[in-house]
Amino acid sequence: MSENQEAVPAKKDFVPSEATRKNQKVRVGIVKSTGMEKTIVVEYTNRVPHPKFKKIVKQSKKFYAHDEKGEAAVGDKVRIEETTPISKLKRWKLVEILSH
Repeated sequence: MSENQEAVPAKKDFVPSEATRKNQKVRVGIVKSTGMEKTIVVEYTNRVPHPKFKKIVKQSKKFYAHDEKGEAAVGDKVRIEETTPISKLKRWKLVEILSH
């Protein structure tokens, strides 16, 4: 290895930064249920124009998110992030609680 080349860390030492994780989706929604252990149900509401009539309509979708510490409560506004599948329905994890 010459003096001008920098050592590249091995793959196992690689820690993803915010720049490499830019393709992960992030959503903000309201917690609707906390009945399961370490799982919350988050309702995400999106406002989009109707394809034909162009009027703004609301679309809502439920996401099952992993809440490791069980800190979210019903009615909380939370930020969730897409992750690798955790179970049959869980593909999201809780990032932070925005308001109680």
